[in-house]
Amino acid sequence: MNDLDRIVERIEAELDEKDRVREATLKATRALTRLAGSALRGMHRGEDVSGSLADARTQVRELRMLLKDHPELWHGGTVEAALAEVAEAAIIYSILDGRPLPDPEELGVPGAAFVLGLADAIGELRRFVLDHMRAGRVEEASRYLQMMEDIFDAILRFDYPNAVVALRRKQDVARSLLERTRGELAFAARGAELERKLGDLAKKL
Repeated sequence: MNDLDRIVERIEAELDEKDRVREATLKATRALTRLAGSALRGMHRGEDVSGSLADARTQVRELRMLLKDHPELWHGGTVEAALAEVAEAAIIYSILDGRPLPDPEELGVPGAAFVLGLADAIGELRRFVLDHMRAGRVEEASRYLQMMEDIFDAILRFDYPNAVVALRRKQDVARSLLERTRGELAFAARGAELERKLGDLAKKL
């Protein structure tokens, strides 16, 4: 049974290598998720997160090289989720910095991961809307709401089964966030207008 032993040994070596790559991939995706999350939190605090985003891009390239012979892992759910978070952070950074949105190829992420990141960016933009509303900056909040609307219109163009891109649940969540944000901003705008009118009236008295 020498032939059987040789076949089994070869398969064992292949699976050992795949398991090694899988473990390295899990470690890399956790690091990417932490970097992206840290960058997003830093942006809300007004910090310079360009270094973190550059580190994330470097790690995306390293991950792609690690998985060049394992495309099934590159397109797997764990990797796609981490790459979507990197895309989300880069998208928000570009918006805050007044730059054009990054291209997926520039980030090194697949198109599907980029679209998922776009969808998640709607929730982050809502946080900026609420921050500006609390500070009484209704016009600035309205600008971020318009960005939410634009991104939502864009992601609605992707009508594919979840096996192609798992976007439908995110579309539903984004729709709900938009509806809530519109209502909250409209209420805040009415309050700001009433406050302005009361101030004008007080000046006349």
